[in-house]
Amino acid sequence: APAPPPTGHHFSDPAEVEALRGNLLAWYDRCKRDLPWRALAATEPDADRRGYAVWVSEIMLQQTQVATVIDYYNRWMQKWPTLQALAEASLEEVNELWAGLGYYSRGKRLQEAARKVVSELGGHVPRTAEALQKLLPGVGRYTAGAIASISYGQATGVVDGNVIRVLCRLRCIGADSSSPAVIDRLWDMANALVDRSRPGDFNQALMELGATVCVPKAPLCGECPVKQHCRARCRKLFGKPAPVPDVEDCGVGDCPLCPPATEPWDSSLGVTNFPRKAAKKQPRAMRTATCVLERRGCRGGPEYLIVQRPSSGLLAGLWEFPSLPLAQDLQEEKEREVLADHLQAWMGQPVAAKGLRFIGEVIHIFSHIHQTYVVYSLPLDGDVTLGPASSPSRWVTEEEFRASAVSTAMKKVL
Repeated sequence: APAPPPTGHHFSDPAEVEALRGNLLAWYDRCKRDLPWRALAATEPDADRRGYAVWVSEIMLQQTQVATVIDYYNRWMQKWPTLQALAEASLEEVNELWAGLGYYSRGKRLQEAARKVVSELGGHVPRTAEALQKLLPGVGRYTAGAIASISYGQATGVVDGNVIRVLCRLRCIGADSSSPAVIDRLWDMANALVDRSRPGDFNQALMELGATVCVPKAPLCGECPVKQHCRARCRKLFGKPAPVPDVEDCGVGDCPLCPPATEPWDSSLGVTNFPRKAAKKQPRAMRTATCVLERRGCRGGPEYLIVQRPSSGLLAGLWEFPSLPLAQDLQEEKEREVLADHLQAWMGQPVAAKGLRFIGEVIHIFSHIHQTYVVYSLPLDGDVTLGPASSPSRWVTEEEFRASAVSTAMKKVL
């Protein structure tokens, strides 16, 4: 068995850093997944197109799994292969293609940034992480680092959820990994570690390692290319670290990166002791009354009324069935009454509460909201003229509904 490495949270040995880089890059060259944005970044000779291809992928991958993103990415790049094409699109088109991917403001900000690049930056994507973050809306520190390193070879690190997990395990960082102090240290580590000759590949390798090997639960430690550098694994194999830490790396007695005394090492968890995260806030519960208004269309099939949400806030600009937030303690009879009153804005005439038919409830979990849609239906006879409501509205067939910019929650409602 290898001798346990010294304690301390930093990468202070240049030979170890070089070995880690080499092992990680060799593993990446053998094992990396075949992903469409990687192929584009590797083969596209035009720097702006290359930057755009990586940029789109990084925005889509924020808080969304790779398997989900691939189809959306391919459709997006087929429809808008260049920044100029995206800049000329409408927000409605962007929302329609984004529908189902979640976190809809990402698509909106991506298009806003594309328009800025075309109108203010001469069509050229900024080349450095600093300029990308400063000039482009929706591009934060991580996205800027990813674009700059992968597309333009800037030797800058990246820190995302996968990198946080890998670094915290490699160096037994047990403080709250979401705290600003720990995040700053992790960025310092990422910038120190990044391979200067292959920064984009190194950053992708670090993220790939976290996504496929150093996973949150049941990590594949035996397959890890940098396992000999992992202090969490060493601690699992050899027990507690040496009692005297490296003073340069770890302040005795009150280290800001060590696990807090109230949450000591749990030997049964092994490497999954790290990273430590703050307790998540419980999503707030909300109830919304939703009514599917249905009429017979001119071709004999059913048509449904959809209305557009406000241009800001949750699900901004998307289309939905007429909906109204409800107080948590309303009885069903009162829910019908307030929904009937709300529907008059589109119908232009009174709506009888007793005519609303209760269908059931649909639960949809947003990142911060546990949403319950209380679903009603209202079949309408004859031709119906919409009233002068304040929001845009239109009648659609089921096929048109599914092609519109509607949320996954509304598809569940239908």
